[in-house]
Amino acid sequence: MDRVIPTLRCEGLYKSFGGVRALDAFSLQFPVGASVGLIGPNGAGKTTLLNVLSGLIHPDRGHCYLEQHELTRLAPYQIAELGIGRTFQEVRFISELTVLENVLLARRHQRGEHLFNAFFRIGVAKGETENRTHALNWIQFVGLEEVMNELAGQLSYGQQKLLSLASCLALDSTILLLDEPVAGVHPAMAEKILDLLSKLRDAGKQIIFVEHDIASVRKFADLLVVMDQGKLIACGDPKQVLEMPQIIDAYVG
Repeated sequence: MDRVIPTLRCEGLYKSFGGVRALDAFSLQFPVGASVGLIGPNGAGKTTLLNVLSGLIHPDRGHCYLEQHELTRLAPYQIAELGIGRTFQEVRFISELTVLENVLLARRHQRGEHLFNAFFRIGVAKGETENRTHALNWIQFVGLEEVMNELAGQLSYGQQKLLSLASCLALDSTILLLDEPVAGVHPAMAEKILDLLSKLRDAGKQIIFVEHDIASVRKFADLLVVMDQGKLIACGDPKQVLEMPQIIDAYVG
């Protein structure tokens, strides 16, 4: 986890859905190594931004770059290859597979995926062992080793959040895009997830996250970005931004 984090930036992003503008001239260079929190009302464009950065949708105009690589028209798997991983507000996994099997599925470049290797088993056994070890490391990191052989659909919601994080980490991403990582979980689980994210940041991961829980944002974000109607309306130190009268009235209360 000590790889150098490349610089991620957006320039003049526009995206509309049926006449509703979800991104409106959005530009930002994400500071390397900082945890960046995205807040704003529903429909502000936060998830749309993550979708653009991860290649799930393409902007109508504008560009995204990871160092010299333009991301704007790449497919999600190509962006994942460059080291950007993504989780979703609604957890995604295959409920009929075990925790371990779900994390193994997230691994890239598995030797058995190639037709020639599948027939002749060249290096496949070694690769399977390496993938299993790698998956187990992340399962242990998030604390799911005791349930790794249980079906994912039988996990609690908090455990499913941890599984989603482990699967994202199995991609070997240096930049993690997390959509509401602590939403819907009890306070103890939220505390555990934030602690894991802090360890990842300290170990060299870039974390960009959408979150409605202001207490979590205060605790974890190094930089706070406030969005409304697709626009960036405030950006800076979380304590200072959250003390702005217009931000207090609109988003904090």
